[in-house]
Amino acid sequence: MSAVSAVAAESGKGLSLVHFGTPFASCSGTVASTCSTEPFPTTPMTNIRSYGAIPFLDWSSDAIGSGGTSSAMPSNLSAVINGYWDSYIRSFAEAARAWGHPFFLRFDWEMNGNWFPWSEGVNGNTPGQYVAAWRHVHDIFASVGATNVSWVWCPNVDFANAFTSLQELYPGSAYVDWTCLDGYNWGSNPAQANGASLAQSGIDNWQSFDQIFQSTYSEITTTVAPGKPMMIGEVGSTEQGGSKAAWISNMLSEIPARYPDIKGIMYFDRYDSGMDWPLETSATSISAWRTGISAGAYVANNYSGLSTSPIPIPGA
Repeated sequence: MSAVSAVAAESGKGLSLVHFGTPFASCSGTVASTCSTEPFPTTPMTNIRSYGAIPFLDWSSDAIGSGGTSSAMPSNLSAVINGYWDSYIRSFAEAARAWGHPFFLRFDWEMNGNWFPWSEGVNGNTPGQYVAAWRHVHDIFASVGATNVSWVWCPNVDFANAFTSLQELYPGSAYVDWTCLDGYNWGSNPAQANGASLAQSGIDNWQSFDQIFQSTYSEITTTVAPGKPMMIGEVGSTEQGGSKAAWISNMLSEIPARYPDIKGIMYFDRYDSGMDWPLETSATSISAWRTGISAGAYVANNYSGLSTSPIPIPGA
């Protein structure tokens, strides 16, 4: 929580969402005996709630080794669908129910790309399996009464129509509480070659928030999942290729003005594969963030007493 306090101090406002994650299992070798499943993170969840923020938990259906996804345990969608992980999923769901407070659960995000092992077309996964896996996991949570979970379906932006169709990957209105989008302004930073394989034209050019998000936002809110609130699960900008401060200012003014269904935003405040996403890369970027979120549209950490699930739209 020291990192939360540091960013809040820079921001001049408490954080209403705190984002972290865990895989199904962690492995230290190439055989199953070196793996252990990851329990429900009760202590971090309590710390975040006590601070006044809503926990936003990433949960991925993979087994992570020192070099990435491990072969020690099955991590494709078939393993989820066919029940290999059922006992673990049920215990995780029971622990979530026992914790008892509302939180966001972002399960197997950016599924429309090809860089995660739960995407269709990689790791032996076939069309239709993503929805089947999502519904299977959701049904286990429902069966144990873990109704304090708000399910967040979060694809990557697809402004060049290069990825798997979102319509094919949407689990359905009964299985999703909030939609979500991830997207970044990669600019001209050469480190982007070390990041995810984003097979989109123009990815190495400076792009505004609108250029990155508008088309996929429109598709989700009008066609795929109309009526569902949306959040930005990950967003960031490089310093290379333009003014990062101006980019942040534009984003924070554009969202409440032109994206009415976006009701939450999480900035990706960390270095990743050499990309300079953090706000702290320049004083001007921090200043732009601080000024932008001072607007009333961006609420502070006043959610320690939140008791409603699915989590309602702020101000609704």
